[in-house]
Amino acid sequence: MVKSAAQENLGEYDVVVVGGGAAGLSGALALARARRSVLVVDAGDPRNAPAGHVHNYLGLEGTPPRDLVAAGRRDAASYGADFRAGEVTAARRGSDGMFHLDVRLDADDVVDGNHGGTARARRLLIASGVVDRRPDIDGLAGRWGRDVLHCPYCHGWEIRDKPLGIVATHVGAAVHQALLWRQWTDDVVLFLHTAGSPGDAALEQLEARGIRVVPGEVEALETRGDRLSGVRLAGGAVVPREAVAVFSRVEVRGEFLAHLGVEAVEVAQGDVPMGTSIPVDPLGATPVPGVYAAGNVANPAAQVISSAAAGLMAGAAINADLVAEDTRRAVEARAVGARAESKAAAGGAG
Repeated sequence: MVKSAAQENLGEYDVVVVGGGAAGLSGALALARARRSVLVVDAGDPRNAPAGHVHNYLGLEGTPPRDLVAAGRRDAASYGADFRAGEVTAARRGSDGMFHLDVRLDADDVVDGNHGGTARARRLLIASGVVDRRPDIDGLAGRWGRDVLHCPYCHGWEIRDKPLGIVATHVGAAVHQALLWRQWTDDVVLFLHTAGSPGDAALEQLEARGIRVVPGEVEALETRGDRLSGVRLAGGAVVPREAVAVFSRVEVRGEFLAHLGVEAVEVAQGDVPMGTSIPVDPLGATPVPGVYAAGNVANPAAQVISSAAAGLMAGAAINADLVAEDTRRAVEARAVGARAESKAAAGGAG
């Protein structure tokens, strides 16, 4: 079959890493240092892009997310990792046993007019991240990662002692959030929104911690200048707030995995549904041989530092897997050679 002029051969690699965030770059770095050929395909749309800084990353506290990614790319590239800007649209295992990936290239990464390409790999590391599904409230999306937050360990220090609102979409998650965020500020209001009322035991806990509970649906978030100023209820009342925390359902970015048999599953924390993730073992291996996953695709609660650690572990596991395959092939080749020599010797003797 003649390849379309709109396609580029992106090459054959030991490993293709899908996603260039902390998990993907950490895995790519480990693999490149293990002298593996690595291609990182990155769409350039990390989950934490709206955030100003990365927190709880030992030694790199307060680093802007894009600076951390840029440094990680430089590290991996210095050991020979290749990078292409684009999105993997499909992945399948070929008759040659290799993984074949279709890639839609970003306009800035187009070569000779080829807007798409194909790459082949012996192993895959999926680190494509997740998408946050946030409440559909007017004014919320534009404040995400700034003063509309979801993780107190990522943003709690920055909103300490400020008036905070919790917008509930799941009653169990909302009560947990309210009690947790109370560690950073004593001015917490729980807006029940669409979640329904907590039970008596939860209400007692909230009251004991001085957390006010406000019934009614939230209609919009209000701003003054470029700062959040309040939460407007459906009846028109506005409760002044300087920050809001919401529970966001996360969904795996992994539509391209459908033909490989890698399936995202629903996950929960206690009775709180978290979203979807790809099941992996402690080293990042999925149920599909040769496919590994790390970061938020495998652990929705992973922060940047734990995603990087998971990427490292997956990279090491992939290298060990490839070493085992290389050794098996070498043993088979040696046995074939020995049989050929034996046959030749027998023929010569005759």
